[in-house]
Amino acid sequence: MSTSRFSQGGFHHIALRTRNFDKSLAFYTEGMGFPIAHSWGEGEKRIALLDLGDGNYLELFACTEGTEIIEGNQYFHVALRSTDVGTDIEKVRKLGCPITIEPKSVDVNGKTIRVGFFLGPDKETWEFFQNDEL
Repeated sequence: MSTSRFSQGGFHHIALRTRNFDKSLAFYTEGMGFPIAHSWGEGEKRIALLDLGDGNYLELFACTEGTEIIEGNQYFHVALRSTDVGTDIEKVRKLGCPITIEPKSVDVNGKTIRVGFFLGPDKETWEFFQNDEL
């Protein structure tokens, strides 16, 4: 296996699915003291990116009604920082990883990010995340 590094610079965020978005948001912001860096969406499509410090974030996702979350399995995906999502996706594709979301640009509160998602060897979901502002 090749030892070439990907262009990421460590973790960007870990995403959690929430059963009760408001309760979880209050716990992490008011209880734990993590400020909201960005939030977007409404209702069952709400997302909040909380600043944990040192360039690390926790991303909370509101779940749509009927979404089954197995206790202890709220983790949705892990995001790695990337300086070139397209190149990184091609590298994992060559390693045989299924690509679940091809590289694309997404607007988050007026800031453009690039993302791409893939599955690791145990079907865990990974994201490459590219943006210097978030």
